[in-house]
Amino acid sequence: MSTGSADHGDPPDPHAPASRVAEFRLYEELNDFLPPERRKRSFRYHFRGTPAVKDTIEAIGVPHTEVDLVLVDGQSVGFDCLLSGGERVAVYPVFERLDISPVMRLRPEPLRVTRFIVDVHLGTLARYLRLLGFDTLWRNDLEDEAIIQRSVGEHRIILTRDLGILKDGRVTHGYWLRSMEPMAQVEEVVRTFDLGRRLDPYTRCMECNGALAPISRREAAFRVPLQVFLVYRDFSRCRGCGRIYWPGSHVRRLEAVIDRARAAVSSSEPG
Repeated sequence: MSTGSADHGDPPDPHAPASRVAEFRLYEELNDFLPPERRKRSFRYHFRGTPAVKDTIEAIGVPHTEVDLVLVDGQSVGFDCLLSGGERVAVYPVFERLDISPVMRLRPEPLRVTRFIVDVHLGTLARYLRLLGFDTLWRNDLEDEAIIQRSVGEHRIILTRDLGILKDGRVTHGYWLRSMEPMAQVEEVVRTFDLGRRLDPYTRCMECNGALAPISRREAAFRVPLQVFLVYRDFSRCRGCGRIYWPGSHVRRLEAVIDRARAAVSSSEPG
């Protein structure tokens, strides 16, 4: 396997294969993956052998799921393009609104149905996305391998703070969350995937991800506490776990989440 390293000035090993150098420049949000001294500027990257562009970009620290276009010496290339030294490499993130069809787009086509799978550390984000109506799979016992298999088999977008899982070659749709705070993560996801027109609050169970369906007050009578039945008139039931929902005292807190998601949509629209 070919290896690469930063341009740190260490003396070369006389018995190692000759080191080669390429010049890299990463654009826009891809700079989030770089140390400060490499952001928004060109930098030299040392490597040995003839590694593929994909392997080199990931060795630098960027998951391939974040990349939509690579130019080597001004020419659009695929992830399998081999580097031999002396190249100038420009790496661009996923383009949401810019048509780059004349060049080689590296990301697969967007999924027709937006479905997510969230890693074990993001349970609150999963609940908020379900509140907004998005099919979001989460369990606190899912291993990385299971997440990858479910993502591929069920066409789900992986949401994670773990860069390692996104560097797996089987992953086609994934996103590394920059924020660590759940509500900020919701705003980030809504903006990144342009979900404004797909918000459909109160249609999914926040506990199990099942679809919610309205039920009559009579049906709810034997399933909710008497004081709830006497106060509320609108009820729904999860088709998965059977949980009953009504607009209780918690609705103000949930509405705040929905309002912030809608505000994130507005702030991302061109003025």
